[in-house]
Amino acid sequence: MLPLNAQKKLQVWIRSRHLICTGNFFIFETVDSTTIDRFSQCIEALGGSVISVDSIGKIWIGDRRPVILYRTKASLHTPHHQIKLYWIKYGSFRTRFDPHV
Repeated sequence: MLPLNAQKKLQVWIRSRHLICTGNFFIFETVDSTTIDRFSQCIEALGGSVISVDSIGKIWIGDRRPVILYRTKASLHTPHHQIKLYWIKYGSFRTRFDPHV
């Protein structure tokens, strides 16, 4: 994946509140396990690395459909990366799956 495409994809996830920044780490939450692979490719294309992938529980979509929620923790090794600056401008401190929203 090209770095420019990876950066654009991460920006989409920031605006949709799937991707947040906490300290030096990026936290990505999704219910689709194949999206984790795309996220990993994007992070690696920008020079970062995925630290962990965890299943953090089930959430309900609709009345009868429980799905597994995955949380991926990643790090970009450059301190002032443009993705972090983009998150400061357009991002949120909570993901769309946060129960406190």
